[in-house]
Amino acid sequence: MAMSCKDGKLGCLDNGKYVRYTPEQVEALERLYHECPKPSSIRRQQLIRECPILSNIEPKQIKVWFQNRRCREKQRKEASRLQAVNRKLTAMNKLLMEENDRLQKQVSQLVHENSYFRQHTHNPSLPAKDTSCESVVTSGQHQLASQNPPRDASPAGLLSIAEETLAEFLSKATGTAVEWVQMPGMKPGPDSIGIIAISHGCTGVAARACGLVGLEPTRVAEIVKDRPLWFRECRAVDVMNVLPTANGGTIELLYMQLYAPTTLAPPRDFWLLRYTSVLEDGSLVVCERSLKSTQNGPSMPLVQHFVRAEMLPSGYLIRPCDGGGSIIHIVDHMDLEACSVPEVLRPLYESPKVLAQKTTMAVLRQLKQIAQEVTQTNSSVNGWGRRPAALRALSQRLSRGFNEAVNGFTDEGWSVIGDSMDDVTITVNSSPDKLMGVNLTFSNGFAPVSSVVLCAKASMLLQNVPPAILLRFLREHRSEWADNNIDAYLAAAVKVGPCSARVGGFGGQVILPLAHTIEHEEFMEVIKLEGLGHSPEDAIVPRDIFLLQLCSGMDESAVGTCAELIFAPIDASFADDAPLLPSGFRIIPLDSAKQEISSPNRTLDLASALEIGSAGTTKASTDQSGNSTCARSVMTIAFEFGIESHMQEHVASMARQYVRGIISSVQRVALALSPSHISSQVGLRTPLGTPEAQTLARWICQSYRCYMGVELLKSNSEGNESVLKNLWHHTDAIICCSMKALPVFTFANQAGLDMLETTLVALQDISLEKIFDENGKKTLCSEFPQIMQQGFACLQGGICLSSMGRPVSYERAVAWKVLNEEENAHCICFVFINWSFV
Repeated sequence: MAMSCKDGKLGCLDNGKYVRYTPEQVEALERLYHECPKPSSIRRQQLIRECPILSNIEPKQIKVWFQNRRCREKQRKEASRLQAVNRKLTAMNKLLMEENDRLQKQVSQLVHENSYFRQHTHNPSLPAKDTSCESVVTSGQHQLASQNPPRDASPAGLLSIAEETLAEFLSKATGTAVEWVQMPGMKPGPDSIGIIAISHGCTGVAARACGLVGLEPTRVAEIVKDRPLWFRECRAVDVMNVLPTANGGTIELLYMQLYAPTTLAPPRDFWLLRYTSVLEDGSLVVCERSLKSTQNGPSMPLVQHFVRAEMLPSGYLIRPCDGGGSIIHIVDHMDLEACSVPEVLRPLYESPKVLAQKTTMAVLRQLKQIAQEVTQTNSSVNGWGRRPAALRALSQRLSRGFNEAVNGFTDEGWSVIGDSMDDVTITVNSSPDKLMGVNLTFSNGFAPVSSVVLCAKASMLLQNVPPAILLRFLREHRSEWADNNIDAYLAAAVKVGPCSARVGGFGGQVILPLAHTIEHEEFMEVIKLEGLGHSPEDAIVPRDIFLLQLCSGMDESAVGTCAELIFAPIDASFADDAPLLPSGFRIIPLDSAKQEISSPNRTLDLASALEIGSAGTTKASTDQSGNSTCARSVMTIAFEFGIESHMQEHVASMARQYVRGIISSVQRVALALSPSHISSQVGLRTPLGTPEAQTLARWICQSYRCYMGVELLKSNSEGNESVLKNLWHHTDAIICCSMKALPVFTFANQAGLDMLETTLVALQDISLEKIFDENGKKTLCSEFPQIMQQGFACLQGGICLSSMGRPVSYERAVAWKVLNEEENAHCICFVFINWSFV
């Protein structure tokens, strides 16, 4: 294409290489770019007509200009991102250099002491020597004149405790008072949350972190001191007294309560001293420790149902960073009295990894998320018009409400009804404070729905099931465990009609994304259950139900992460003050737990027939090192109901049976999801134990040989068990579907499950038509009569979809009727050859 430059006209082509634009043209194009950065060809022609200054520029050149402009914009954003990463790397490099200097000092000191002890091993009375390494941060700090100064409850006595707490905290944060090792799976880098370390061989459990956050030190201090804001297990922190110090610091006496993470353990509480001060180098320090009777300080009486735990010197060192922001050093060191819980749960209280995940890393994530919110404009909103801060507040409400349901504190009005030793505990709460969160005053004048909140809760141990995988299944396959009648009943508490609204059919589940945190480790979404229930105003039209749902811990690679699925019914308006009655699941891995694997209950369905050890027990999973492991976790289930008081006994019985049904469903799902079930070394049950699976495998192979004239399996063994085993491990995807009007899948081998990205338990939720695209459906419709008349059909290659919506290509497929012993059609079997994800 050529373009001439005549009489000084605009938009001239320079020697056939490029177009020179005048400043007026560039200004006009820039204005149009901000209105529409990617205009269509029709829009570009319209722009030329509407803007006379561009009339001599051809549409193709306009297209090129917009392409170049988008490329420059992309390069600008990438350059900005790289500059931010460079600043972060510079700060991380500074931290690593300081850590390297500290380690070099420690090595030099240890070498010197080793030489000293070698020369004086004959002297049995060597004086004690402080072997801790002095940090660059603690330089200039004076040592205490006495190791055990006299203390009392006076300001001078509390200041003495505070100064000692400060010195011990700094020795942990930047020194060698605790032996630190890198947190497994956490590698420092520009995209990491920070440098995470855990304790090794110290009293209690401890975790340490160092990170860069884009907030000023004073703002960071405000956030970390507001522990209920970011620590989900913190129930309350009460400031009992505040004392200013002569050096400009502040001493606070605190009483803190923590929720128990499961119904099988009591909650914890702490009696703390918190000291806030500024160091000589300008760093801000917030440090804490428990007050004990041995310190002769003020005491706090024990509280019924709480276990008094101890916080050893811990805190936050906040240093201003060049160019803005802060570098924060975090130390959490606690003795959580593990002996007060059943032995199986003690890893929750003895593992520094759990402490790091729940507390240390939680505050870093909170700081980074708030820093990101500060940089966003006020007009920035996420799904359903919610700003990030509002979504964060909603997630806090959901998590806090679930913790309240699990713990059921008596001072909040909860009381146990029925047998407290039952496998499912039923508690009720009729206190006005609790009901205020449920019975809002509706503008249309309807009376409050609930007068009592009832909670059914239970805990169970899971064997050899990855929490992240189980939680993902519970989220994506709600119909496997949920009862649509109960869903409607749960939603009645936030509806403006009576609880006795009739329930209709379940029309499907739609997930509406709402928000993600900056680390993508927690997200919120709204689930719409279509056609669930009937409107009180119209007994025919089905009513959709909306659930606000919080998901966390779905990262399989995270170490020691608690997985949670918490949801609450909401009104379609989704008001900020909407009442919330959270229910859901919490799955906590138990580190280093060891227990024999029990035999699963014998059932007669295909899901339980496959992938079970020949001795009737599941085989342990194998970790990356090849060692056999037996991971366990504890699952806590809690469901809340808003009910009328006269229905308490009826709903209690219903809720108890419902939770028991959920436990049974989870056990079945967990059995199918266990890694031992998809191991390449998995065996099968004896023929007497699995007749259905072996019979179906034999029918599949016999029917294929009958119609195709060749063998489906290449095996020299005629045993039924070998046929089933070879079918299960066949490299091509083999899937069976029913002969109903709407065919659904009834069986698949391991390759078939991998292709559909599902499990044997959830297989029947997938219909045949769901996995084919439009071309595949047309082909299937044209070939289906041939399958029914001739008995088989060969299908051309194409694209199908997994249950997760991912496209899967296959080279070709074969479909045939599977005949039983009476030669009646039992099902239709498909084999997809050379399939792969696109």
